[in-house]
Amino acid sequence: MLIDYQPQGVCSRRMLIQVEDGVVQDLQVIGGCHGNLQGISALVRGMKVEDVVARLSGIRCGVKPTSCPDQLSKALEQAMHGAEDAQ
Repeated sequence: MLIDYQPQGVCSRRMLIQVEDGVVQDLQVIGGCHGNLQGISALVRGMKVEDVVARLSGIRCGVKPTSCPDQLSKALEQAMHGAEDAQ
């Protein structure tokens, strides 16, 4: 499943997340802090979706109430709940 997500309240503009069998296969982020987001992409590749959500949910960027990692967790939660609702 390819998740195409537009983050809110952060510098990144788009997240393309490939998930297969509940595992993140790839993450591409457009915009934002390129080096940090490349690192996050490498770290989450191969992780179970629920583990990514548990680790990244609630992380803040400075005074912002969210961050790119938090937005990634929101994208995954929305997609997984949508997939459950469709069944």
